[in-house]
Amino acid sequence: MTLADRARCLSVAFVSAAVLACALPAAAQDISESHLKAARAAVDSINVTDQFDSILPQAAAALKAELIQKNPDRQQLILQTVDEKTLWLAGRRADLEKEAAMAYARTFSEEDLNTISTFYNSGAGKKLLADGAIVMRQVMQAAEIWQRGVARDLAQSVGEVLSKAPGAQAQPLSPAPEAQAAPAQNNAN
Repeated sequence: MTLADRARCLSVAFVSAAVLACALPAAAQDISESHLKAARAAVDSINVTDQFDSILPQAAAALKAELIQKNPDRQQLILQTVDEKTLWLAGRRADLEKEAAMAYARTFSEEDLNTISTFYNSGAGKKLLADGAIVMRQVMQAAEIWQRGVARDLAQSVGEVLSKAPGAQAQPLSPAPEAQAAPAQNNAN
């Protein structure tokens, strides 16, 4: 799928979200202004929409490339026009922020949202946002090592019991090769 196709799909998704938001006015009416304000603060504190910052620039770049490829003689006009329209559309970023806040407000109570904001605006919350992915990778590595170790030890201890059982073969049962592998040392910082 080309970037232009992705941009078109994204446009359809945004339009669909807007239509859905209009189709569900009752849900929006159930959310007080203070609840929505708390949701916006929570969304801001956890940077919910930051991952979407590149959507418009990527769509603009894809559109420029596609149009210039089809009309190389109009490159300057294409670049200027796409840049102008991109800046004009940048104002619609607030729509995404509002939709994100509505989604959080529908899911979390106002009290929960205030607690979320307080935590993620604290030093610990900011550190969690900054370093959480690194720590999670380290936890996943530790879990893999642990998994191999317990599988090995389980196979070994079951093999010992089975080898001593009446009617057992002279040789102890050997665990599967992946269970025999010794866990690697975790040298992560």
